[in-house]
Amino acid sequence: MSDPQQPPRPGYHPGSAQPRLNRPVHERYPQIRSTSGYGDPRIRHTGPGPGAGTEQEPERSSKLTARLALAISVVIGQLWGLTVVVNQWMQGETGTAWWGAGFLCLSFLVVLGLWRLDPKDR
Repeated sequence: MSDPQQPPRPGYHPGSAQPRLNRPVHERYPQIRSTSGYGDPRIRHTGPGPGAGTEQEPERSSKLTARLALAISVVIGQLWGLTVVVNQWMQGETGTAWWGAGFLCLSFLVVLGLWRLDPKDR
């Protein structure tokens, strides 16, 4: 809904009302050329160096990824278990809450064991 006191908006026309802004890009910005970047003689080094970004030890990387996935799943399980334990404790079912606390301690020991598996990866 438009306000009756405001004048109607002008129709949209692509480009600008200022002719100087409607010039081609190479006239507006002469310093930008089609070879800017890869073909510019002022650029000497284009990246971090040979071999950067490639995996040097794929076995180690896959091992660390698997450990990380296991640790993340254990942490998610711990958060879920903590929710269950707190709910049971608040409902007065302390026996179930103690079993849940045991589960949380056991899952922490699993993560600690994963961490101690290979000391050279730390």
